[in-house]
Amino acid sequence: MKNFPNHLSVAFITLIALTGCAGGDPGATASNTGTTDTGAKPAAVVNGITIPNKFVEVIVAEQRAQGAPEDPEMEENIRKELVRRTLLEQDAVKAGIDKRPDTLVRQNLARQNALIRDYVQDWTKNNTPTDDELKQEYEKITTSLGEQKEYHTRHILLKTEQEAKTAISKLNKGAKFTELARKSLDPGSKGSGGDLGWANPSMFVPPFSEAMTQLSKGKYTATPVKTDYGYHVILLEDTRNIQPPPFDEIKPELQQRMQQMKWQAYLDELEKNADVK
Repeated sequence: MKNFPNHLSVAFITLIALTGCAGGDPGATASNTGTTDTGAKPAAVVNGITIPNKFVEVIVAEQRAQGAPEDPEMEENIRKELVRRTLLEQDAVKAGIDKRPDTLVRQNLARQNALIRDYVQDWTKNNTPTDDELKQEYEKITTSLGEQKEYHTRHILLKTEQEAKTAISKLNKGAKFTELARKSLDPGSKGSGGDLGWANPSMFVPPFSEAMTQLSKGKYTATPVKTDYGYHVILLEDTRNIQPPPFDEIKPELQQRMQQMKWQAYLDELEKNADVK
C-alpha cells in the first residue's frame, strides 16, 4: 500500500478537532457530534464508534480542490487513516486528554479556523468584483496617472568622481556613450551600452532621478551624479507619458486587488459596528 500522503494531515487534524473530543462526554467521538450519514453506510465502525462516510467525502473533496491527482486508492487510504486516528482519539479520551485546558483551547482555535476559512471562501464567491467595477477601477488608475512621465535612460557607473569627470570629458570630445559604458560598474546594463530602459523616476534613488528629470532629450549630465553606488554619468534618450497596460492584461491583478479592497472594507465595517471592550 502506498504511504499515506503527508499533505492530508492538516485536513485530518482540522476534521478531528471539529468532530472529535469536544470536551463534554468522554465518549463523544465521530458518532455523536452531529455529523452523521443517516441511512448511509459508514466508513468504518471502530470499537462501536461510527465513522461517517461523509468524513471521507469531505477530505477527498479538499484534496481534489488542492489539485491532488485522481487515485483509486485515495478513499481507502483515507478510511484507514481515519480508523487509526479514531483509535488514537479513543485512547486520548481514556487518558483524559480531552479535559485538559490547553487541549480544549487548541480545539476551539481549530474550530474557529475552519469556520473562518469556509466563510471567507463563501464570502469571496459572493463578492467577486464585476467587470463594470474592474473597468471603473482601471479608469480611476489611468486617470490618476495624468501627465506623469517615464524616462528612457542610459548610465555609466564609475568608482571615483575623477573617473566620471574623465568620461564626461571624452563625451564632450565626441566619444560614444555606448562605448564608454563598457567600463561601467553596473553589470546589468554595461553589456547593452548602459541602457536602463523605460522607468518611472520613483524607481531610482533620489540623486539619480533628480538629475535625470532635469535633462533634455539626448543630453547627458555635465557633472558626475553621486549615489551610494558610486558616480554616474546619465544620458536621457527620451521621455513619454506613462503608458498603462491594456485592461485585459492587468485584469487578473486588478481583480485580486479589488477583492482585497472589498474584504478590507468588510472587515473595517465589522470592527466599526462591533462592541469590543
